[in-house]
Amino acid sequence: MIFRNSRFCCILFVISALVAGCKYSEGPKKEKTKYTTWSSYLGGPDRNHYSVLSQITKENAGSLKVAWQYEAPDYGQMQMNPIVVDTILYGVTAALRVVALHAGTGKEIWRYGDSLQIWHSTSRGVSYWEQGEDKRILFTKGPELFALNAITGEPVMDFGVNGKVDLHVGMPETAKDKFVISNTPGTIFEDLIVMPLRVSESAGAAPGNIMAFNVITGKLEWVFHTIPESGAEGADTWEEKNELVGAANNWAGMAVDEDRGIIYVPTGSAAPDFYGGIRKGSNLFANCLLALEAETGRRLWHFQFTHHDIWDRDPPAPPNLITITRNGKKIPAVAQVTKQGYVYVFHRETGEPLFDIKEVPVPASGLKGEKAWETQPFPVKPKPFARQSSELTENDISPYAENKEELKAMLTAADKRIYAPPGLDPVLLLPGYDGAAEWGGAAADPEDGILYVNSNEMAWIMQMEENNAGQKGASYGESVYKKYCAVCHQNNRRGVVASGFPSLINIGDKLSEEELLNQIKRGKGMMTGFPQLTTSEQEGLISFLLDEEAKKEVGSGLPESEDIPYKHMGYNKFLASDGLPAISPPWGTLHAIDLNSGDYIWSVPFGETPHLKEQGYPGTGTENYGGAVVTENGLLFIGATKDGYFRVFDKHTGKILWEYELPAAAFATPAMYQVNGKQYIAIACGGEKLGTEKGNQIVAFSLD
Repeated sequence: MIFRNSRFCCILFVISALVAGCKYSEGPKKEKTKYTTWSSYLGGPDRNHYSVLSQITKENAGSLKVAWQYEAPDYGQMQMNPIVVDTILYGVTAALRVVALHAGTGKEIWRYGDSLQIWHSTSRGVSYWEQGEDKRILFTKGPELFALNAITGEPVMDFGVNGKVDLHVGMPETAKDKFVISNTPGTIFEDLIVMPLRVSESAGAAPGNIMAFNVITGKLEWVFHTIPESGAEGADTWEEKNELVGAANNWAGMAVDEDRGIIYVPTGSAAPDFYGGIRKGSNLFANCLLALEAETGRRLWHFQFTHHDIWDRDPPAPPNLITITRNGKKIPAVAQVTKQGYVYVFHRETGEPLFDIKEVPVPASGLKGEKAWETQPFPVKPKPFARQSSELTENDISPYAENKEELKAMLTAADKRIYAPPGLDPVLLLPGYDGAAEWGGAAADPEDGILYVNSNEMAWIMQMEENNAGQKGASYGESVYKKYCAVCHQNNRRGVVASGFPSLINIGDKLSEEELLNQIKRGKGMMTGFPQLTTSEQEGLISFLLDEEAKKEVGSGLPESEDIPYKHMGYNKFLASDGLPAISPPWGTLHAIDLNSGDYIWSVPFGETPHLKEQGYPGTGTENYGGAVVTENGLLFIGATKDGYFRVFDKHTGKILWEYELPAAAFATPAMYQVNGKQYIAIACGGEKLGTEKGNQIVAFSLD
C-alpha cells in the first residue's frame, strides 16, 4: 500500500477542525520569530537549531577565538544545549547542577544544587518561561520537575510542593515506584510545560504518558496515554498485553507550532524492547509522531514509523518544523529523522505524507510466541542518509582491520536483511542501536526547507538467548546480576568500553556500598535505575558486585522470574580487533538534504580517526553525538565528534572552513546568541562518552 497526497484527507481535516473550533484552523496569528535569540532548547520551539545572526561569516570564520571558558564543578558527559536569555546563559553540569553565567564573560552568577545530593545523570538542558517580572527556569533532577527564579536561582516555592513536582503524578498507581526521570527539557506552550520522560526499557517499565503541567502552579493539566486505555482509540492494536508491558514514552523532546497550537511528539518503543510476544499487535501509539492539540492533549493525527517495534527503533530527536515549496506553493511541514537513517516529511496540519511512503513486507520472527509485524513503512524519498545492513558485502569490511577473514565470516553468518527480527542467531544491525540520527537531531533552514543531519555508521550485533540461560549453577547475587546488568556489562562484568558500558570489576574501589546502592536505584548517565528491585535482590546484587557473597548471608535460588522466554544478549558493536568499526569508512557523515525535492545537496565524511589521519588516511569519519547550528548567512557549526573538534562548515558545499580542538569532546549541540552587539557560539565539553577523556567546561567563541 502507498500513501499518496490526498485532497480528500485535507478536506476531512478542515471540516473536523471547524467543528472542534480548534485555534490552528484560524491560521498563524503571531509574528514570525526572528531567530536572533537562543532562549529555548535547540534554538526555538521549532527545534531548527537556526540563527540569523551574521557577524561571523564565511570570510572571517577562520578568525574565531575563545571568548571565555567556564569550569563546572563536575566532570563528565554534558549533553546539554545551553539557553540564553538577555545576558544570562543557563546550563546543567554533569551532576545536574543548574548554573547561570554571564553570557558575555562566562562569570558565574548563581548555581543551584550544592546543597542537594548530587546526581550523576545526563541532561540536555533547561526550559525558560516568563510572564512580566516572573521569570522561571524549569529543570529535572531524577523524577522531580523543579522551578527556579531565573534571576536568583532560588526555588519558586508556590510551584508544586516547595518548588517541585513529582513526575509520577500523572502515572497509574502501579507505576508510582517505577523508574521515571527526564533527560530532555520540557516544551513550553503558553502557561504549560509538556514533559519528556525516560523510563525503563525492560519488562515492567512505567507507561510513557505524555504529561502537561501548569508552569505557574505545577498542577497536572492533561495526560495523553501513549498506551491506550481499554476502549480508547488504538487499544485494539494491542492483541495481547499484560502488566509487564509499558513505555512508548517520549524521551527525545518535542516541537511546538505556537501559532497553530499543535505540539509534535515522537514516541519511543513499547517495553520490553526486543521481545514483543507479550504485546502482540502494531502497538499504537508507540514509535509514532503524534500531533496533539497543545492546550488539551487531544490527538489530531499520528503516523507510526515502526509497527510492533522489536529493534528499539524509537525516533531519537525532536522533529523540525519547516516550510517546503511545491509547485511554487509554500507548505507548512514537519520532518522527523530516525535511527534507521530515514527522513519522514508530513503536512503539519493534516499529517499527509509529503513524499510517498511504502508499506514493504519484512521478515517473520522465528522466536516462540513472537509475532513480528508483516510490513514496515519506507519513505520513497529522501533516500536513507546512512548505509543499510542489506547493502553490505565482504568488500565492505574495513581496509584497516587486521582480522579481516574473521570479520568476513561474521558478516557472512549474520542476518543482514532490513528489519530482520531478533533471534537466537546473530543479526547485523546497521544503522546500529544508537541510530544513524541520534538525540542531537537535525538542523534546518526553516523557510528554505533544507535539513542538515549528522549520522553514525556503526554496525552492531543483535542476538537473543533463552531467558535464564547461563544462570544455572549461579549464586543468587550472580543471578540477579545476569537478570538486570549483564545485558550491558556482560556476564564477566568486564563491560564493553567501546560501546559505552564500563567494567564493573573492582567497582568497590570506586564506590562505597551506599553509593553503589544509590546508583542501582537511581541510574547513572544512560543507565536506567532499578528502584523496583526487592531488598533481597539489592543485597544479593551488591554482594556479588563487591565479591562479598561468601561473607554475607544473601538470598538463594533465582530472583523472581519474568514470564518472558527470551532475553537480549547485550549491546555489542561490530568491531575489528583494534577496536575500530569493522565496516569500511566513513564511520560518521554529515548531510544537507533539500526537502523541497527530496534530493541531497551534499554528503561528506564527518570527523577523523587521528592515528589513521597521521598515517595518511584522512576522512574516515567518526562516531558523533550532538547536533549542529546553521545560520542564514551560510555557516554550519558542530562539535559532536569523538575526535574532540569543533568545526565550521560551508552549509552550501560541506567544505570545512575552520576547526578547533576542544578541551574535551563536545557531545552536545552549541548555542548561538548575541550580547551587547557581539555574536557568540557556546558549547559544552564534557567528554566521557565513547571512551573519551572527561571534561568540565563550557567554551564560548567570538571573533575577538
